[in-house]
Amino acid sequence: MSYITTKDNTKLFHKDWGTGKPVIFMHGWPLSSDSWDDHAMAVADAGFRSISYDRRGFGRSTHPWGGYDYNTLADDLAAVIEQTGSEDATLVGFSMGGGEVARYMSRHGGKSVSKAVLVSSIVPYMLLTDDNPSGTEQSKFDEMAMSIKEDRPAFFAEFFKTFYGVSKLSHPASQEVLEWSRSVSMLANLKATLACAQAFSSTDFRPDLSAFIVPTLIIHGTEDKTVPIDASSRAAAKGIAHAQLIEYQDAPHGLLISEKERFSQDLLAFLRNK
Repeated sequence: MSYITTKDNTKLFHKDWGTGKPVIFMHGWPLSSDSWDDHAMAVADAGFRSISYDRRGFGRSTHPWGGYDYNTLADDLAAVIEQTGSEDATLVGFSMGGGEVARYMSRHGGKSVSKAVLVSSIVPYMLLTDDNPSGTEQSKFDEMAMSIKEDRPAFFAEFFKTFYGVSKLSHPASQEVLEWSRSVSMLANLKATLACAQAFSSTDFRPDLSAFIVPTLIIHGTEDKTVPIDASSRAAAKGIAHAQLIEYQDAPHGLLISEKERFSQDLLAFLRNK
């Protein structure tokens, strides 16, 4: 297996497929780079270089005790870009991964980046505050952390139903996808799972938005119950100059599965656009 070594000696498992302009994928919480496989393969088949990696503490990367704040995670992304020799890259961040894109753009000045894509992203700010009235109450995140500590497998069994928009009337993801997602989530250690949840729920990326000085595509489902669109992508689209927002009507958070073909087409169209 191939690894990137960060400045604190954490080993990040990564996949590097195809040739051409690099497209670097950041996965969502609590999954791994495997969640990008369908789209990474489509991008590689289309003549691009697909690079995806497991966040520290998740998947096959090593599991350090610390480093789950967004400054460190952005530095990890910087190591991936540098050690893969990526230039003129497109960064694609899903959910929590959107925060890594935003913090990299501000903290590292968008070095070697030519385009950015935010998908079901937590950017710019998830928490309910006086100046962020569309956010989510802190108590909801506290309840989530408590449930994870009490019975993590049971929590994720229910979490992924909401994540993929599964209900009595709608089944956009199969039972097998739900089971696979739960098994992948259990590869992350408990510390990383809780610390990253705290990071994505409380980090304010509003000051980072002005650092997006490259063409930026934003995609989000209107029925996302995990990261509601009003406080996230609609706000991000207003704060990022010349951003293009595509709303997927009635789509859930996990649109990489539920809207797989449409998303691949939209991503490739953006990548090919000069």
